Amino acid sequence: PHPDDEVLGAGGTLLRRKKEGVTTACLFLTRVDDDMEWSEEKIARRSAEIEQAVKLLQFDSFFQLDFPARKLDVVPMNILVEAISRVFSEFEPTEVFVPHPSDIHSDHRVAFQAAMSCTKWFRFPFIKRVLAYETLSETDFGLEREASFRPNVFLNIEDEIEEKLLALRIYSSEIGKFPFPRSTEAVRALATVRGAASGYSSAEAFELLRERD
Repeated sequence: PHPDDEVLGAGGTLLRRKKEGVTTACLFLTRVDDDMEWSEEKIARRSAEIEQAVKLLQFDSFFQLDFPARKLDVVPMNILVEAISRVFSEFEPTEVFVPHPSDIHSDHRVAFQAAMSCTKWFRFPFIKRVLAYETLSETDFGLEREASFRPNVFLNIEDEIEEKLLALRIYSSEIGKFPFPRSTEAVRALATVRGAASGYSSAEAFELLRERD
C-alpha cells in the first residue's frame, strides 16, 4: 500500500530471495502529493527515500501507481484491480506478498482485496503462492479476533536482519523512537520473537493464503 510496508512486512525475505537468485519486484499502490498537505521538500525527500530503498532491496522491477495515500477506500475497486492486473501481466510473479486483511489501516485492507482479485489461477496461472505479511502499527492493532494474523510460514532472516533495519532507517520520515511500533528496536524485537517461534535468531512470519504445486 505505502512505501515502508515492503520493508516492515517482507524486507528480510526479499533480501534473502535475491541471494537465492530470484527476480523480485515491488508495487506501491499509492503516492503522496500536495493533497496530503505535504510540502514540496517533504515530497522530494520521500521520493529519495523510495529510490534508496529500492536500490538497497535490489528490486529488478519497481512499479508505483498514482492512487492517493489514505484514500484507497474511495477508489473504485475495479480500477484498482485493473491497475494491479497490468503490473502482474508485465512482471508475471510466481510468489506474491500482500498486506493482511485484518490490518487496521483502510489502505491495507483495500490493497489486500484488490490484490487477491488478481491471484485467480485462471487469470494469472503463473502465480503459485500468495502470502500475507504483518506490518507493525497496522496488523498488531487490528482487533477482529476471528480474522487476526495467524502466521504459519516462518522464513529465516538471520543473515538479512541488519540489512532490513538499514532499509528501514532509510524511511526516516516514517520511523520513530521506541516504543513506537515502526522503530528499529520494535522491528528487531518482532524478528526475534518470530525467530524464537521457529528455531532461528531472526525470522519473518507470514500467513499462507494459497499455494498451487
